[in-house]
Amino acid sequence: MAKIVLGMGSSHGPQLGLNPEQWERRAQADRANPALWYRGKTYAFPELVETRGGPDKFNSQLDAGKAQARFDACQRAIAHLSETLDRVRPDVCVILGDDQHEAFEDDNMPAINVYWGDTIDDAPAESEDWGQAWMYTTAPHGNAPGQRISHPTDAKLGRYLIETLIEAGFDIAHSKYLPDIHHHGTIGHAFYYVYRRLMNNEVIPNVPILLNTYYPPNQVPVKRCYALGKALRQAIEAWDSDKTVALIASGGLSHFVIEEDLDEQIIDGLRTKSEEKLTSLPDVRFNSGTSEIRNWIAVAGAMENADLAMNLVDYQPCYRTEAGTGCAMTFAEWL
Repeated sequence: MAKIVLGMGSSHGPQLGLNPEQWERRAQADRANPALWYRGKTYAFPELVETRGGPDKFNSQLDAGKAQARFDACQRAIAHLSETLDRVRPDVCVILGDDQHEAFEDDNMPAINVYWGDTIDDAPAESEDWGQAWMYTTAPHGNAPGQRISHPTDAKLGRYLIETLIEAGFDIAHSKYLPDIHHHGTIGHAFYYVYRRLMNNEVIPNVPILLNTYYPPNQVPVKRCYALGKALRQAIEAWDSDKTVALIASGGLSHFVIEEDLDEQIIDGLRTKSEEKLTSLPDVRFNSGTSEIRNWIAVAGAMENADLAMNLVDYQPCYRTEAGTGCAMTFAEWL
């Protein structure tokens, strides 16, 4: 039978690819955002500043030296995860990430989609014309490939997971092909971040699982994500194969508004394998970028009864504005 030998979680925010002096580009986007999500409500930027304690509340977090130190710590954490992945070298990785109108639009938005095509493509951006593609593709630390490349998948495991999860009561959508998106090939940022930064473009065969974390009305509930993780573990351990498997969560933790108290509860739940701490908060707390925590919760469900312990590699709340916006960069492994 197959064996899960590694779990991993990593933030993938654009600040990881941009030098701190360039973070202001993201800060400008925050200030122009009319609907910043915070504790179950949306705020325009000036409202959020006042709600969070006024314009001076986060001054101590916006020092250039502190930003550089946090950026450097994040780069070390990414390198650590990459080294762990290279050392353990699982035969196949199951990657859980969200899709932000990359593969799927509102004409077809599956809650859970398993990709089981023969390969998956990645490519550098053709231009910066598409929205904020530069955040991931032309960023100085993004490690985008120099040309379009095809990465290996494990189509047999993908089909097996589709069939097994359907039998377990999950309504799984599937894709053997994804649309050819001009700015990065055929897979979204949650996945090509893993290929580029954690695998250094030397990609381990993998199965992408695309969760709808962002878009109502069919976001996967937090409790369902945990149950999905448990079902994934059971399916993998029952798979008639001698392959070793890693599960990787891409994204999170809290953003675009950083909520350190929420992150602390989630990290503690991950460390102690506490389903209660991970799933007790209402789903309304997990919207916008913070919704990507759902990917971590799914991996946590898989790790619940695995003989692997969670190691928090680092947590760096990378603030970028006076409203406390930014991204709480988090890196962890289960070994």
